[in-house]
Amino acid sequence: MRIPLDFESAVPLYQQIESYLRQNIVAGNLLPETRLPATRQLADSLGVSRITVANAYAELESDGLIYSREGSGTFVLAPIAAAAPVENNASAPWPLWQQNALAETSALISAGHSPRPAGHPNPIAFTGVADPRGFPVKDFYKAVRTVIQRDGVAALGYGEFDGGYRPLRETISHVLASQGIQAQPDNTLITSGSQQAIALVCQLLLKPGDVILVEKPGYNFALELFQTFNLKVVGVPMDENGLRVDLLEPLLQQYHPKLIYTVPNFHNPTGVCLSGPRRRDLAVLADRYNIPILEDDFVGDLRFEGRAQPAIKALDQKGSVIYVGTFSKMLVPGLRVGFLVADGPIFNRLVSYKRINDLTTSTLIQRVMHEYVTVGRYQLHLRRSCRIYRKRRDAMAAAIKRHLPADVRFNPPQGGLFIWLQLPQNLSALELLPLAAKEGVEFTPGSRFFLNPQEGEGYLRLNFATQTPEDIEEGIRRLAVALRRLATGGGS
Repeated sequence: MRIPLDFESAVPLYQQIESYLRQNIVAGNLLPETRLPATRQLADSLGVSRITVANAYAELESDGLIYSREGSGTFVLAPIAAAAPVENNASAPWPLWQQNALAETSALISAGHSPRPAGHPNPIAFTGVADPRGFPVKDFYKAVRTVIQRDGVAALGYGEFDGGYRPLRETISHVLASQGIQAQPDNTLITSGSQQAIALVCQLLLKPGDVILVEKPGYNFALELFQTFNLKVVGVPMDENGLRVDLLEPLLQQYHPKLIYTVPNFHNPTGVCLSGPRRRDLAVLADRYNIPILEDDFVGDLRFEGRAQPAIKALDQKGSVIYVGTFSKMLVPGLRVGFLVADGPIFNRLVSYKRINDLTTSTLIQRVMHEYVTVGRYQLHLRRSCRIYRKRRDAMAAAIKRHLPADVRFNPPQGGLFIWLQLPQNLSALELLPLAAKEGVEFTPGSRFFLNPQEGEGYLRLNFATQTPEDIEEGIRRLAVALRRLATGGGS
């Protein structure tokens, strides 16, 4: 047991030992029936006399915090009353660097999380990404077992530092080739989810104060990431055809941005797709103004209907576009496997930044993903998910029309995971949130997707992929109840 002792302090050593143990017992760090070291053993490890430890134990025993069992040793007792957690006070302020860090990140922390429908017998959450309950665990387990049996300890090492497990990179390049993206294993980097891929690009290409153009509204975790890097984020409005590229050139001339970030397919949170002509115009503008594009295609394969548009990367002839994709959203988020495709010397720099950040993405998971994808299980899962999620989208659209007021506005997306809902005028999603939680339903308020949260108060994002049609029906019905309470002023 490592107890910090100050041999120069005026506080007796036995009191320092007693105080340390008392705080840990009360805080629950030392659980009831935990066996404490013998007095001689603890004295030897701390460099104090045995009587010093015995005095500390005696104080704790007299207060009912420990007890001795004949022939067995000394054990922790449960505190009679749970004490309040240790809090900082004015006489012992946190270090200045902690205070500064808290001040700098207060805007991000204040975003918080949705109130959970605690205590409800059947909570329904229209949040998250794909439905993990639909993930074929048995098939994935077979892939894990195959990799362990075939590769042995090779699957448990660091793996390759030059971009990731090469067979997986080859598989990704084949998949992307079917989408018109000329990716090669040598320009494909495996990352720990798409979030890391975005972070690597920002670390390499941008510095604090640089301007980045994004859609407005935009992907909330990307916005938080850009703010963490102290970038100046400028939002570009959207409509039913995606990013308003016609508004872009004046912004390029005014702000001289260093990067354009876009989610062109089934945008998060709005669900819209960037039209084909706008994709081409965006590629032309980026080339004209010498600005890289970061294309985040997080669920581009989840198309239910309509014509697939070419990736912006497929229109790129000069290495102006960095393409980011992920398996995490389509399978289960905990896998944390993403990738990026970049042409030119920038790729090797991204590989170096990846190595500096976390050395490699889990070698075992990379090999398992390769096994899972190459035998066709991934494509089968994708087709099955599209069928299921289309039914759930239709169920949510129908439930909204059936239960919510006629003046709510939304456009059913042609794919993806989300419906972007606009509330009736003068109603706030943030005020609706706690009322919905009481009814047992959860959603993501639109304010999370705007740099200025007030711009998103009238919107909310609903994930239709995570619930069955029956639960979607019930969840929207509950949302309608909460909305009526808000509209009639019955929120208290």
